[in-house]
Amino acid sequence: MPSLVLSDLSFSWPDGDPVLVGVDAVFPSGRTGLVGRNGAGKSTLLRLIAGRLTPDRGSVTVGGDLAYLRQDLTLDPTRTVDAVLGIDGQRQALHRIESGDGTEDDYATIGSHWDVEERALATLDRLGLAHVASDPADLDRTVGTLSGGETILLGLTAALLTEPDVLLLDEPTNNLDLAAKARLYEAVQRFAGIVVVVSHDRTLLDLMDTTAELRDGEIRFFGGNFTHYQQVIDAELESARAAVRDARNDVRRQGRELVEAQVKLDRRQRYAKKTESSIPKILAGKRKSEAQVSAGKLRGTHQEKLDDARRMLDEAQEALREDREIRIDLPDSVVHPGQRVVDVDATLRTGQQVEFAVTGPERIALVGRNGVGKTTLLREIVDAPPAVPWRVLPQRLDVFDESRTLAQNVADAAPHATDEQIRARLARFLFRGRGADVAAAALSGGERLRAALATVLLAEPAPRLLLLDEPTNNLDLPSVAHLTEALSQFRGAVIVISHDTAFLREIGITRWVELTESGLDEVDPL
Repeated sequence: MPSLVLSDLSFSWPDGDPVLVGVDAVFPSGRTGLVGRNGAGKSTLLRLIAGRLTPDRGSVTVGGDLAYLRQDLTLDPTRTVDAVLGIDGQRQALHRIESGDGTEDDYATIGSHWDVEERALATLDRLGLAHVASDPADLDRTVGTLSGGETILLGLTAALLTEPDVLLLDEPTNNLDLAAKARLYEAVQRFAGIVVVVSHDRTLLDLMDTTAELRDGEIRFFGGNFTHYQQVIDAELESARAAVRDARNDVRRQGRELVEAQVKLDRRQRYAKKTESSIPKILAGKRKSEAQVSAGKLRGTHQEKLDDARRMLDEAQEALREDREIRIDLPDSVVHPGQRVVDVDATLRTGQQVEFAVTGPERIALVGRNGVGKTTLLREIVDAPPAVPWRVLPQRLDVFDESRTLAQNVADAAPHATDEQIRARLARFLFRGRGADVAAAALSGGERLRAALATVLLAEPAPRLLLLDEPTNNLDLPSVAHLTEALSQFRGAVIVISHDTAFLREIGITRWVELTESGLDEVDPL
């Protein structure tokens, strides 16, 4: 039987920041959705389970074969299709044998898989990827020639081809069109072993049997899907808020009682001083001593009650989730009605002839199936170039000098901004203190997107046209809400590629344009 067990698992980054602290967990059979805020360590946990990272302490025990779909699969455009499928070694051995240069090791590598290329092409065809590779030579294509969605499907195909017992999926629906998402949902539901899914896709998370939350370095399991998990959390939050209100009221009450007790003691002391001269000194001293002892006990009792009330308030506030959320302020860049923004007349590298114009503060959703050329069209728009200052958020998030820190990258995009301004802006995207000094290459998927947004939106001059390619990928749900609100208030023009129809509706799209193999068509809202 497949199994996945974590025992006393601990992991910290080289700077000492803990990610996991003594985690013990047994993942149940079936589908588990792993949720948590950006930066909580979800992708790190999957890498530890997959053996890509070494824990500081503890162990991971996997019963059966494991397959892992990485979140950053699209970040290396030089990888070939056969390398993603895991058959590059077999193909190389096969070609050496066919050319007469084969060795015993090559024959051992091939084993009985002499039809490896044919089987790979047939599998791609069954999964709707025949346009990616229909000939053995196509297996040498690089990821850089594919769309992000095609690359994710390719990685999923590779994972499923190994027939694993335990399957780890890190943001598997990123960049997928609606049809591809449907195929992935079906594949996940049909998988017979243990599936652990990190995702912000509500539809996918609601297909889960169990939800596991990673928070503050610990894992907590909830029976049921994401909707059930959210209901439990909402109820706990309401209870925690009520406990905080009660604890605050108790602190105020105990504080008032302590003050009132002190006032009474002061009155007694003033009265005792007035009567000292009318009674014998021995009796006056005894009364004074008894009064001091009584006053000390009274003050101590009320102080203890106040300290207890404050301690209860601290405990109640710890139970209240005060999760950090990004804050986005888009530049106040105005595009006036009738103002020319974009005018493109070109033949795309994918073969389509397109004429595309944007006038005024339009909000255009560019939709179409994976691989049809949407990202290519964005590149054509950039090359045109636009008639107003613009910024692009690319799907692959390759806007960084990977060797430089996040703060240095933002400084490159905004040379006139002070270091204080840069760090203040990064703090709004949750990169506080030392977080701004992390090398771009060390950022997780969610962190890369937040960092790319910060870099794009702080750039000089302030953009009046935003070109966004799958901007909600890797963002947690509260962050998507903040991005939605910011884009809704932006007064410039927006062209956005997204398969998140709810997000597109909420940002107020004014034109829906579908790119097909024959060109561009105006379509009704999805």
